[in-house]
Amino acid sequence: MRRRSLLALTGTALATARLVPARAAAPVPPGYRVTWFDARTPGSGRVGSRDVTAAGDGTMWFCGQRNGTLNRLDPRDGSIRVVNLGPGAAPHGVTRGPDGAAWVTEGGRNAIVRVDPADHRVRLWPLPERFANANLNTGVFDPQGRYWFTGQNGIYGRFDPRSERMEVWEAPRGRGPYGITRTPQGTLWYVSLAGSHLAQIEDLDTGRVRIIEPPTPNQGARRVWSDRQGRLWISEWNSGNVSMHDPRDGSWKVWRLPGERPRAYSVWVDPADKVWLTDFGANAILRFDPLTEQFLAFPSDRANANVRQMDGVDGQAWGGESGTDRIIRIDYGL
Repeated sequence: MRRRSLLALTGTALATARLVPARAAAPVPPGYRVTWFDARTPGSGRVGSRDVTAAGDGTMWFCGQRNGTLNRLDPRDGSIRVVNLGPGAAPHGVTRGPDGAAWVTEGGRNAIVRVDPADHRVRLWPLPERFANANLNTGVFDPQGRYWFTGQNGIYGRFDPRSERMEVWEAPRGRGPYGITRTPQGTLWYVSLAGSHLAQIEDLDTGRVRIIEPPTPNQGARRVWSDRQGRLWISEWNSGNVSMHDPRDGSWKVWRLPGERPRAYSVWVDPADKVWLTDFGANAILRFDPLTEQFLAFPSDRANANVRQMDGVDGQAWGGESGTDRIIRIDYGL
C-alpha cells in the first residue's frame, strides 16, 4: 500500500563550531592524528552527537539525538549546517543513500526521514500505527535501492523510495534488532542486542530472516559491519568481545577487547579491512588489525565520551562523542 509522505521545509542554520585542539589522553602513535570538533552551535544546548556518515563531498553528517537535528560538519573550517527535523525528533542512525541524500532513523516520531543534500528539505514517512514506538535504530540500502531498518522493540522493515511503500515485520525473536549492514556481495545482516544473535535477511523480496547463533552465549551483539570479503564483524556489548563470522564456511573467530571490563559498542571496518571499535569501558576508540591480532587504543581526553557509532572514509575514522557533544576524527596512514 502506498503511503503519502509528510513534507516539511525546515529552516537551516549555519554556524561555526570550535575546533578542539587534539589533547589526547595518551600519546598518539606515529602515523595517526586525532582531532575533535565541537558539535554545539550557538543556542543548540545539548546535542547528543551520535551516529555519523560521510556526505560524499568531504563533509560529514551527524545526528543530534538530544536536540532533534541532523547536522552537516565541514571539517575544513569547523562550520556546521544545522537541519531541524521537527518537534519531538530524536534521530538515531544516518546513512547516505544511492541518491546522495541523508537517510535517518528518527525514533522521536517513529519515522524514516530523508534530508536532501542540496536544499536540506526534510521528508518524513511514519511507520504503520501498529508498529508505534519501534525504537528505530539503524538503516542500510540493498542493491535495489530499498532502505532496510531495525527497531529495538522487535521490528525490522523496508522502505522503497520509488514507490514510497513501507513494509514492517516483527522480528522472529522479538526485542533487540540493532545494527545492520550490507556486504559487498549484496547480502543484508542485522544483529540483536537483546536477543544476542546474528540474522540474515536472506530473501530481500519476502523479508524472510535466518538466525545464526554466535559462539558466545548472551553476548549482546550490538553493531555489525562487513569487510571486503563479506566477513561480518560484530561488537559484543555484554561480553566485551569483537567477533567475526565468515558466511562462506560458517566459521567464527572471537577476540576479547583489552582491559578488565571492556564494553564494545560500535564497529566500523575501514577500506583496508582494519577494524575500528568503541569501548565504553576504556573510554576509547580501538583499532584492531586482524592480521597481527593487535589492538591500538585512542582514549578520549574527556570522561564519558560514549562514542555511539563510527564510520569514515579512506584515511579517516570518524565518530560522535555523544557524552561530550563532540565529533572525533582519527587520521591514519600519515
